[in-house]
Amino acid sequence: RQGSELAGWAMGRWTYEGIDLNHNFADLNTALWDAEDNDLVPHQFPNHYIPIPEYYTFANATVAPETRAVIAWMQRYPFVLSANLHGGELVVTYPFDMSRTYWKAQELTPTPDDGVFRWLATVYATANLAMASGERRRCHYDDFARFGNIINGANWHTVAGSEFGVILEVSGSFFCRFLVTAPRRAGMNDFSYLHTNCFEITVELSCDKFPHASELPEEWENNRESLLLFMEQVHRGIKGVVRDSDTELGIPNAIISVDGINHDIRT
Repeated sequence: RQGSELAGWAMGRWTYEGIDLNHNFADLNTALWDAEDNDLVPHQFPNHYIPIPEYYTFANATVAPETRAVIAWMQRYPFVLSANLHGGELVVTYPFDMSRTYWKAQELTPTPDDGVFRWLATVYATANLAMASGERRRCHYDDFARFGNIINGANWHTVAGSEFGVILEVSGSFFCRFLVTAPRRAGMNDFSYLHTNCFEITVELSCDKFPHASELPEEWENNRESLLLFMEQVHRGIKGVVRDSDTELGIPNAIISVDGINHDIRT
């Protein structure tokens, strides 16, 4: 109702309860990276299908019902390819969205499948009429065109942890600051990659976060071919059935490892 030109980046970002659905998933990244630093992966700690931490499952955890529903959906169906659609920029981002260095706001943090993710992002960006246009102008400050309109999510802006600061006045001239760090929350892309078999990217569809109704046909044309080409990427890669050599029956939950890629998948 305010009009698209008056809506800031934060407009529509939070639910009525004040939860940012973009950054409401369980942080599986930190546990994985800690295990890697201690040489526990993959023999003592998995590099895929990482379980959800207990604190995240508590009834009083700050998890939106929408987030819980999406997680249940992801666990029920074996998705392998996904894209979540946002507005306000013209760029395709790919995991990881969380920086490996806790205190860095921007840091290139690729996954073990970085080549695949870059390909998926490029497929969408090169077929998007607005992104590929020779008259392409930057939406805000970042010039994504020089990167092919794709970027590693953590290298753009990381999914940050929560920090609560308390300042106490001890005397007239001295102050003490105590920090309480809450559990980090992750984005859906990282969660999909680490908890399921799904490879997911984020597509920022348009500079205008809230386009007028009259502009929607053009936005659809800008993205139609990109959406179709992206879905077609499920036909890439190795396919088949893992079978028992004696019974010829398929083997569920068989772990498939590829040399040089520290991220397995399951049948």
